[in-house]
Amino acid sequence: MDYGKFRYEEAQRLKESRKKTVQITMKEVKFKPKIAKGDFDTKVRHMLEFLDEGHKVKVTLQFRGREMAHPELGSKILDAVIEQLGPIAKVDTSARLEGRNMTMVLSPDKKAAKRPASPKPAGTKPTTVITTPIKQDNSITTTETEPQNAKDENIQDSKEAI
Repeated sequence: MDYGKFRYEEAQRLKESRKKTVQITMKEVKFKPKIAKGDFDTKVRHMLEFLDEGHKVKVTLQFRGREMAHPELGSKILDAVIEQLGPIAKVDTSARLEGRNMTMVLSPDKKAAKRPASPKPAGTKPTTVITTPIKQDNSITTTETEPQNAKDENIQDSKEAI
């Protein structure tokens, strides 16, 4: 066997083994104790994308000034993150306070089934449609129950009062 052929085959084996490896990177998402609901939801959505791609996520909660006196606020936020991500992520390193930062590491859960295509955003209420046949002519009346209907009824009641 000639040495050139040996080197070529060795290079091909190494190339093939590198093809099968998955490179896992660490993504970091930073929170503060006074984060607003919309910002929180956006960051959790980004974390969900990172976990779906197979990356690990380091969640860092930064305390400033007197916020250090209330680490329970930080742990409450990190608990909310775990609750939102649910079965998609598992906790590698639980939350612990290191100086002015509280950190936690999440990784994608391999056992979790693929999540639904479009998760419902928090805060939206489903519309309920009720259909009922009326009288003998089988006409159908649809009634939508939403907060908007309550406003319409109030307007209608005020018109009847006049």
